[in-house]
Amino acid sequence: MSGIYIHIPFCKKACHYCDFHFSTSLKYADEMVEAICKEIKMKKDRISGQVGSIYFGGGTPSILSQAALQKIFDAIIQTFSVDGNAEITIETNPDDLTAQKLKELKKLPVNRFSVGIQSFFNEDLIWMNRAHNADEAENCIKRSQDAGFENLTLDLIYGYPLLTDTKWLSNIDKAIDLQVPHISAYALTVEPRTALAHAIKNKKQSPVNDNQSAAQFVILMDKLTKAGFEHYEISNFANPGCYAVHNTNYWKGVNYIGIGPSAHGFDGQNRYMNPANNSIYIEKIESNKLPEIVEELSLNDRFNEYMMTSLRTMWGTDLQKIKADFGKDFLEETQHNLRSFEDKDWLMIDGDNIKLSQSGKLFADHIASELFIVND
Repeated sequence: MSGIYIHIPFCKKACHYCDFHFSTSLKYADEMVEAICKEIKMKKDRISGQVGSIYFGGGTPSILSQAALQKIFDAIIQTFSVDGNAEITIETNPDDLTAQKLKELKKLPVNRFSVGIQSFFNEDLIWMNRAHNADEAENCIKRSQDAGFENLTLDLIYGYPLLTDTKWLSNIDKAIDLQVPHISAYALTVEPRTALAHAIKNKKQSPVNDNQSAAQFVILMDKLTKAGFEHYEISNFANPGCYAVHNTNYWKGVNYIGIGPSAHGFDGQNRYMNPANNSIYIEKIESNKLPEIVEELSLNDRFNEYMMTSLRTMWGTDLQKIKADFGKDFLEETQHNLRSFEDKDWLMIDGDNIKLSQSGKLFADHIASELFIVND
């Protein structure tokens, strides 16, 4: 079943490391919600079957009022057929998940929270310029569970200068103790045009240490797998059967539409990209024009995307799928390229299935790029 991604481009504060598209001003929030609802209806023909997942990302979707979120849900339900068991996720910040906000969210079709914890240490949250504190990070999870929201995932970040291995172990232990079924963890990356990049360039901040990130990734894998989590994608861990439906569909190449500024969509052949500009986005939609840019993916592009995404998962890459979807030449080229890894402990090859070993997960992007087909 297809998915819907909705980008809500508003946040209370700008995190120092974040390069996602957002605004800290809610001045045009009403106009944005109207435009999002209109774009949903303009794309009514993009999904023919049922919708199996809806994901509100951002930005910080939980910053919107119940009425605004309900308006978007109404537009979706009026336009598409949504499966009764669809996964409906909203990204939230801990400081938003007050008792009152949880009551409001309970009235909506939302059945899954993605909570941006990042750290349980105040000094780290201040360094990141997060809007919440350590107490809110812990209490919001317990409060959500008490309100009946059990399907939770929390985000953690590792590999930044303040994070010692001792603190990282404490963050992981806290996440385990909170008994959430899903944990996402990401190595800090320094993106251009962020406050962090500027601080590093001006030598006001230490650069990110790749060795630290790699060591803390190994700690993460060891701790969570021993706690019973399945490492089902490079950055994602879940209790058995609790995989994120929406994100898993991304990695498996399932079609989805993107709604809102900077949102992307994919129809199996082409990628659709909205501009990362609120004013342009609203102006185009109000003029009854879809603001998207269409990227036509070549057969090579689609093959390389399959290699990149499938290798990141515990299900791995299927050589027979390569033959069926891309042809015999792609299969033979892949088999040839695999020979360079025969003496390395980075891949596990079982018949037609290729998976990353634990050591290989440290080099996932490099391995995938070596298996790309770049010739025409």
